[in-house]
Amino acid sequence: MADSKTDTLSSPEDLVNLSSFDKAVITHLYQNGKLNTNGEYLKYIEHFEKANGILVSDIMPAISKQVQRVPFPPVENSLFTFVDLFAGIGGFRLALQQLGGKCVFSSEWDKDAQLTYNHNFGEMPFGDITNPVTKSFIPKYFDVLCAGFPCQPFSKGGFRNGFEDTRGTLFFDICEILLRHKPRFVLLENVANLASHDNGNTYKVICKNLDELGYYFPDKPLILSPDSFGVPILRPRVYIPCVRKDIANGNMAIVQNFRDQIEPFFVEEVEDIDTIIDPLVSESLTPYDLKVLEMWDEFYQGIDLKVIGFPIWADYFRFEGNSDEFPKWKANFIQKNVSLYSRNKPFIDAWLKKYDNLEWCIKTHRKMEWQAGDKYKSVFECLIQFRPSGVRIKKPDKFSTLVAMNHRQIIGPIKRKITPDESKLLQSFPKAYQLVGSPNVSLKQLGNSVNVRVVKNLFSVLLKHFG
Repeated sequence: MADSKTDTLSSPEDLVNLSSFDKAVITHLYQNGKLNTNGEYLKYIEHFEKANGILVSDIMPAISKQVQRVPFPPVENSLFTFVDLFAGIGGFRLALQQLGGKCVFSSEWDKDAQLTYNHNFGEMPFGDITNPVTKSFIPKYFDVLCAGFPCQPFSKGGFRNGFEDTRGTLFFDICEILLRHKPRFVLLENVANLASHDNGNTYKVICKNLDELGYYFPDKPLILSPDSFGVPILRPRVYIPCVRKDIANGNMAIVQNFRDQIEPFFVEEVEDIDTIIDPLVSESLTPYDLKVLEMWDEFYQGIDLKVIGFPIWADYFRFEGNSDEFPKWKANFIQKNVSLYSRNKPFIDAWLKKYDNLEWCIKTHRKMEWQAGDKYKSVFECLIQFRPSGVRIKKPDKFSTLVAMNHRQIIGPIKRKITPDESKLLQSFPKAYQLVGSPNVSLKQLGNSVNVRVVKNLFSVLLKHFG
């Protein structure tokens, strides 16, 4: 029995016969050796071998073949160790490996992201980190905890109950792990709105718990965007770098005033978007997309307003109702559209007739937001995105933030959408990084990831002062 099952696991391709949990345990065991041979791993090995009639040692050659051919194998002779929670497709891991770190545990619940992570690092992440079984496989000792955790509201008790305020949220699980393992550093990332979420209560509770768990962190929310480091994309995120108090050696001000430490890495000019765009890509827009853009391009060039400070809403050009029935902000926009129409009536009437009153358009595409100032005279000189809020036109120097949805930005001058590989470069992933799955899946994963360059610069400051 053992021989026949061993034969089916003799190559990396045959590892598909293992469950994702089996792969997580065995690949972690292979990559980390003695670091992970705690009681849970030994119990798993015993159970697995009895249940399958196969020795784990017989599987290791196949794992070895897999790891030998991945783009980013584990670091040898590492300077520090880290765990990668809410790992996504490995943005934190790429950054810290470039600084000499070795990942000793990873966790990610999304199945597609797990496959991409495994494909690039040769390690299958564990699943749900809220599961005590998953937590039990975390090594006892490691230097850094990284986590791009989801933003969730805490208890209505708010700031009063400390650790208990986080119960039932994913941050509570981070707190549990910090309490148990006490790593030297913590590096958290979240959407910029975390700082103001729930009237600031969420961020206050996070900081209160980090303080009680024994860490120093920035006094003010540290919001960073890749364009500050030269990457042509606007993507503000809040980062919380932390240092355990007992190793700060009186230098807590370095952490508390962290912006002063990171600002020397800022650059005055971002890289040209041509460094991102692949000239060999032959994609083109659909006839529908192209018609929508040609329609709005003609509109912009024909009206008497070049700096538009409000959304253009074609559905409200001829509005004659009572605007008081709308919220004040919307009533204000409607009135501005009515005024624009009245000043440009002959042109807009002819434009509407030419384009069949936009009845063929998706409703959201009958709305346009010009955010490119007055320097550009055509839609096709700009970057464009079809969003739920409308067709958004932006200056062509920086891409808008990637989102975890299929709103691929359009590069106006070449009339095509940005590719997943180009989006990968906007997140500072190396060219050798291999995306797995459909374009929509890849874009979702990239939209959920951290920017590698930002994380690398940020953590290098911690290493310089406390490493």
